[in-house]
Amino acid sequence: MLEPETVVAARRAPGEADRAARDLERVGVLDVGSNSVRLVIFDGAARSPAYFYNEKILCGLGASLAETGRLDPEGCRRALSAIRRFSFLAKSMGIEPLNCVATAAVRTAEDGAEFCEEVMRETGLRLDVASGEREARLSAQGVLLGWPDAEGLVCDIGGSSMELAEILDGRIRNCITSDLGPLALKRAAGEMGLGKYIGRKLKELRSQVGRKFPVLFLVGGSWRVIARLDMERRNYPLKVLHEYKMDKRSVIDTVKWIRRADLDKLRQDLSISPARMSLIPTASAVLKSLVRNFDPDQIAVSSYGIREGLLYDRMPDSLRRRDPLIEACRNMELSAARFPNFGDALYQFVLPLFASSGRERLRLVKAACLLHDTTWRAHPDYRAEICFDNATRANLGGLDHPGRVFLALALFHRYKNSRAGAPHLKELAEELLLPQWISEAEVLGKAMRFGSMFGVSRSLGRGRIAMRSQERRLVFHLPRELSDLYGEVAQSRFHALAKAMDCAPIVEQC
Repeated sequence: MLEPETVVAARRAPGEADRAARDLERVGVLDVGSNSVRLVIFDGAARSPAYFYNEKILCGLGASLAETGRLDPEGCRRALSAIRRFSFLAKSMGIEPLNCVATAAVRTAEDGAEFCEEVMRETGLRLDVASGEREARLSAQGVLLGWPDAEGLVCDIGGSSMELAEILDGRIRNCITSDLGPLALKRAAGEMGLGKYIGRKLKELRSQVGRKFPVLFLVGGSWRVIARLDMERRNYPLKVLHEYKMDKRSVIDTVKWIRRADLDKLRQDLSISPARMSLIPTASAVLKSLVRNFDPDQIAVSSYGIREGLLYDRMPDSLRRRDPLIEACRNMELSAARFPNFGDALYQFVLPLFASSGRERLRLVKAACLLHDTTWRAHPDYRAEICFDNATRANLGGLDHPGRVFLALALFHRYKNSRAGAPHLKELAEELLLPQWISEAEVLGKAMRFGSMFGVSRSLGRGRIAMRSQERRLVFHLPRELSDLYGEVAQSRFHALAKAMDCAPIVEQC
């Protein structure tokens, strides 16, 4: 059986002779926004970068922009202090040049150019002041970094602006900017009133976009806070924001819930900063009108935005075409597994059990095989739980929430036969996975558990496992040179796998 194209494309490890990947292994981005200044240094697999360093300071550069037309004086002082610190850190880590971008506050303020000149004088850093259209494009590129096959409308909300970008057929089209950022709305709404102004502006934006998009991708800190509040209202069992999904009804219900809630208590309970929470009532009014006007079937939250878009901007097509999930898992295998590259052999070994699976399921099977040995250093009594926690919380792109739980459940069963004593796992699995997915994850985990018994041998590829459906038999074709490895533990694991598949275990030497 042939592997899906994305899996085949990801076979090459990032550390091999690949100049484009090596050039992107350590990239620094300074993002000067209306509300925050952030330094991010990306590291690791270039297609699915890890966050080597990530620090944010809420400076409020655009806090008084709506009233004065100028950058906030205290915000400028704090932003310059943050930029000096970040410049020093980047130089100390050898990150040069630093990619520096400033967005709506600096772009629209009367003294924005003066601020850029002061940054240049004090730090030597040249801020690239992005136009609204470029800001929208960078946000869409960030979405494509996490969702290579994304199609839909990207909406990025900042402090002083809100951008829209269409993604169709893998291309970014029709990038639009507006003044619907919470800080800018203080002045823009004027006598018309906030609700009427937001409604009118979004009707105008809807007419500019023209067509309906089934998926709305949300980018930006305010959207992520609202998504976190939606999780809280629903008592959602997984707290990863990236690829969290909502529908229009859920968004409207959460906006109503936010209006009635004690926001100060919520802020403290969920560790949300006062500066960020102060924007949420306005941002939630924008989101409510946004989903009513654009009527998406699904709303997806992206943790990737402008900063990741800058990284994507530097990638050649050969890197962009790689699967971010497989790249990240391969990088983790190379850095943490006892036997790097055994994951490929293990994948080929278990593949016959998933012969009827589609492309998306095979991606998860591949990812699990690459990760199957990456937590070997953990205490044996907790290894299964740590595997599960790592998969559900890891920084992995190209992976929705049901996929995370499937992957986590498979890795749990790689180390433990039974889910007894793991109530949080049971809750997640039953809420986010269909019963068939739960069964398949258990089969995958036990297949990896069995195949790992041959992990020290390069001959696993000559051993084959096959399912004879009509006879309900699971057959292991055991090469004679591996017969010494098929001891009592291996036999027990093979029988456990056959039981999970409701089959009779058969061993045939070859």
